[in-house]
Amino acid sequence: MSDNYLRYVPSDPRFQPTRDAAAAAEALLRSLLPQARTVASIFYEQVEFVDAGANWSGVHCPECGADTEDWWRDAMSEAWKSHFAALAAHAPCCGATVSLNELKYVWPVAFGRFVLEAANPFSKGLSAPQLEELGAVLGSPVREIPVHL
Repeated sequence: MSDNYLRYVPSDPRFQPTRDAAAAAEALLRSLLPQARTVASIFYEQVEFVDAGANWSGVHCPECGADTEDWWRDAMSEAWKSHFAALAAHAPCCGATVSLNELKYVWPVAFGRFVLEAANPFSKGLSAPQLEELGAVLGSPVREIPVHL
């Protein structure tokens, strides 16, 4: 049996909300996704890569649009050495310096120290106003990551 999740990650990879803000965001997300099996906050000590699971479909350079998969894995391995404290990478396709967090992922992914997660929400996601409201409660804009496992 497979599972689907909606994960919400602050846009700033280093941001962590207060415990009170996380609890308020959990309550809000439960009200927005009432069919979700669970809603939970996850705090990490360091920046983690929040992937899309089986939804992975590739990644492109934000500067030139080139497919970056040939160098992305090496850049990820290098960034992992610092526990993703440094997300800058050299894009060989066009020579630009880009952030791994700002690459154009076909299915959204993110880097962060906090994740708000709804398990099996029976929803395709939140509307733009709902995302803004959730971000306001947390204290940071958020990215929505649809995950299939």
